[in-house]
Amino acid sequence: MVCRGLLLMLDRAGAIELPPARCASRNRPEGRDRPEPLVPDNRPVRGPLGELGVLEFQQVRRTPNEALFNSLLEQYHYLQYQQPVGEHLKYLVSTKGQVIACLAWCSAPRHLASRDRYIGWSVEARKRNLRLLAYNTRFLILPWVQVPHLASHILGRMAKIVPRDWQQMYAHPVYWLETFIDPARFRGTCYRAANWQWLGTTTGRGHNAPTKKRTQPVKELFGLPLRRRFRELLSQL
Repeated sequence: MVCRGLLLMLDRAGAIELPPARCASRNRPEGRDRPEPLVPDNRPVRGPLGELGVLEFQQVRRTPNEALFNSLLEQYHYLQYQQPVGEHLKYLVSTKGQVIACLAWCSAPRHLASRDRYIGWSVEARKRNLRLLAYNTRFLILPWVQVPHLASHILGRMAKIVPRDWQQMYAHPVYWLETFIDPARFRGTCYRAANWQWLGTTTGRGHNAPTKKRTQPVKELFGLPLRRRFRELLSQL
């Protein structure tokens, strides 16, 4: 998908000339099928975290449970499901065989001023090492689950699980996790409780904005270093 996007961009710029498309693309939003609404196990889950039972974290990308993951985000997350591009992982969190949460992780945005200042890497190092960052694009606690401190507990577990699975899937490590919070909806309490650090706010211009005018809601950026030497590791050329 990344290579295809580059070819289309070069074609639009007149640098190359692509042959006519053989068929209509299904990767456009208007041509892409939305996830089918699957009926989940929606029994109420309530009580203290200590009585919840053992939590199972299942990476479901390229597995039969991927359809359930996509459907749950489509039905219950306010941003709905969005097909990731590039490296990504999808997780279902379950207890006693019942799914209670979903998390999606993908490649990090190319440039975030507050993050880049915090890491302190050069432009060259950022281009080389951006693949060593993972971005939490979705975090959903299902609406019938009401367990205090569950969200921060899941994030704490994810900080160990994501680097392991990323190494296994893509054959390279991850040294940093990050996410955006919409301050109009959330305070980021669970991320703060899981030791994520507030790094600043976005400009609201979006990654492809042609002007410096705000086109999107301003988001708060949180990050979590996974190694003590993360700055040194991410600044290597």
